[in-house]
Order: sequence, then structure tokens, then C-alpha cells
Amino acid sequence: MSDDAIHEVGIARNSDVASVLGAESSVQARRKRRRHVLGALAIVVAGCFGIWAVTARKEQAGFRTQQAHRGNLIVTVSATGNLQPTNQVEVGVEVSGTVETVEVDYNDQVERDQVLARLDPTKFKAQVVRSRAALQSARARVLQAQATVEESRAQLGRLTRLREVSKGTDPSQHDIDAARAALKRALADRASAKADVAQAEAALESAEIDLAKSVIHSPVDGVVLERSVEPGQTVAASLQTPVLFVLAEDLTNMELHVSVDEADVGRVRTGQKATFNVDAHPDRTFSAEIAEIHYGAREVDGVITYEAVLNVDNADLSLRPGMTATATIVVEEVADALLVPNAALRFSPPVQAKAEPRTSLVSRLLPRPPRPDSKDRQARGNERKDQRVWILQGGQPVAVPVTVGATDGFMTEVVQGNVEPGTPLIVEVVRE
Repeated sequence: MSDDAIHEVGIARNSDVASVLGAESSVQARRKRRRHVLGALAIVVAGCFGIWAVTARKEQAGFRTQQAHRGNLIVTVSATGNLQPTNQVEVGVEVSGTVETVEVDYNDQVERDQVLARLDPTKFKAQVVRSRAALQSARARVLQAQATVEESRAQLGRLTRLREVSKGTDPSQHDIDAARAALKRALADRASAKADVAQAEAALESAEIDLAKSVIHSPVDGVVLERSVEPGQTVAASLQTPVLFVLAEDLTNMELHVSVDEADVGRVRTGQKATFNVDAHPDRTFSAEIAEIHYGAREVDGVITYEAVLNVDNADLSLRPGMTATATIVVEEVADALLVPNAALRFSPPVQAKAEPRTSLVSRLLPRPPRPDSKDRQARGNERKDQRVWILQGGQPVAVPVTVGATDGFMTEVVQGNVEPGTPLIVEVVRE
């Protein structure tokens, strides 16, 4: 065989080996890709199985129940306010002057008509003396006018008799008319003098009153809450009366003024009992009773409230005016009532989503929330009209219609319904 033939045979053999090696490498690549795809599918299947397992575990729900029972139901209303004295008196002064002495201090017990302070009486005494002198002068003018009246009357009488004796010839009619006019002027002067006496008497009385008012007395028996005057201070009673003292008539009996919300005022009545607490005595609970409820409304930041006044016994004087108190008013009490928790009335069983004939992987991975049933929406709309509770029968919730009564916010009275004490009522869903 020639060298050229041998070379061609070698080339052919090399090409066959290359083709065999290329075929083997392509098979290995396909096998490698197949392994990658199978691994990815395994991961996806495992993820789907995990999501299905979690979803199935979530869908396995249980129910927590609470039993109905009998007990006493107390319905209360909360309100906040401040303590005030039963009768708080502001003592002022009606005259202007300089304070000479102040004879009481804070927390002093005072009696009715006790002297609290004195103004400098100098100018008031001088006014009294001046008014008394004016009265004496007016009375003297009355005596003078009276004498003039008597003189004029006598003159008219003489002229009248003389005319009668002279048979109308003397004196003349003009003289008689003048005498009559003089008498009338004398009578008018006497009336004016008497009016001046009355005016002088009133001025003297006013001056004496001002002198008396320069001494400030207590109008009630009580205690001094505030004192806003010092000796040497000048007080001016021009447009309004300056307040010098604030007295509380009786701190053993006080009032609690609270603001009741408009949503609760319809249940509040006079005579209802209440309790309240103050920050000064956090461990004590004080008793009170509603005395009156004001009809006038108060609006603060758009909130309407009505003021209620509660009588408070403060015999030990532990409470002080102005303290902030939180009151709890008992508006209704029901003895031996069948009570159910409010959570049982609010409970509604979960709505099961309808199974879809075809579900994709995406829908399983990202499920949409179930659509609310129209019947369920209607039931929620009529929740206030048709109350119901739920019990378990055969592991499934069953509705029991009930008629409810009073509630304290946690428990509600059942007036009518197929519920007995000890009946387990569903209050919530428990996910396993």
C-alpha cells in the first residue's frame, strides 16, 4: 500500500473517533440538562407541597367556647369632673378705700357676721358728719318755711276780715290775691324744705351704710378658701365689686360636678348611686348620689356633654375643692340574670370559599381571599335586630337566636332564647 493510501485511512479513522466522541459528549450534556430540570421540578413540587401543607394546616380550625352563666349584672356610666363646695361665697367690698386690717387667713374657720377685714374709716366718718350737718340744715329750713307759712296765712286772714268789716271797700281785691299767692309760695317753700330733709336723711343713711361697709363681715359660717387682700392695699369699687375672700360654707358636704356624655345621659337619673376616686387617695373609693342633671348642653371640641351634680359626704374632710374625680354611676342593676359574653354575640363563623374547578399553580401559590356571601352581609346588617349566639353540634357551629337586654360592655343579659346556664358558646376561632 502506498503512503498516500495509508494517510487517507488514518484520516478516516480519526474522523470516526471524533464523531464518536462528539456524540458521547452531546449525550452527556442532554443527561446533565435532564438532571437539572428534574431537580428544579422536585424543588417546585416540594414548595407546592409545603404551601399546601401550611394551607391545609391553617384551614384546620378549632373553636374556643365560653359558658353562659347566671349572675348579677351592673350597668355603669363613667364621667369625669371636679369637687366643689355645696355653697361657695365670694366676699367683696362695695366701697373704695385703703385696707386697714385683715383679720383672717387661709383655712380659718369663720362664723356668720365675723369681721374679715376693715378699710380706713376716716373719709367715711367725715362723710357721715357732713351728711348729718346737711340734715340739720334742711330741718332748720323746714322750720323757717313753716314760720313763713304761718305768717302768710295770718296776713291773709287779717286782710279777709278787714274786707268783710269794710263791706268790700278795703283792702282791694288785688291785695287779697297777693296775700293768697304769698301763702301758696310759703307752703311750696315748706314742702321743698321737707323734701330737702328727706334727701339729707337719705344722704346721711348712705354715708352711714358706707361707713358700715368699710368693715367686711362674713355672710356665712364656713372656712376661708382664698384671701386676695393685704393691709395697706387700695381697693377700688368702681365698675365691679373686688373679690377679697372666697368662703366655703360647709366642707363636710360637697358636690361633684361631672360631665356626662350625650350617649349616656338618657340613662342617668336623679337618686342613682355612684362611686368615684381621686388621685389624692388612690386606695379609697368614695360614695355619692346624683342630685340633679342640668338640661343645658356643653360643647368642647365638638363633644356634647351635660353636667350632673352628685352629693358627697366629706365628714372627715379628706376631699378638697377642685380635686379631679372619675365617677362610676350605676344606671341599672339586674339580679340573677342569664349572662353571655359579648364576644359570643359578635362571633360569626368563617365563610368557606367555593372550590374552583381549575386552579393554576399561581392561584395556589397566591390564593385570593374568599368573597363575602350576600347572605352573610345581610346578617351583619341585621345584627342589631336579630341577635344570635353559636354553639357546637357535631363539631360544626350552629346559630341560636336570642333576645338580649342590658349589657355592661363585657357581659349581656339574655332575655329570651334557647340558652341555658352552662351552655358552651363559641367566642372565637382557634387556628391549629
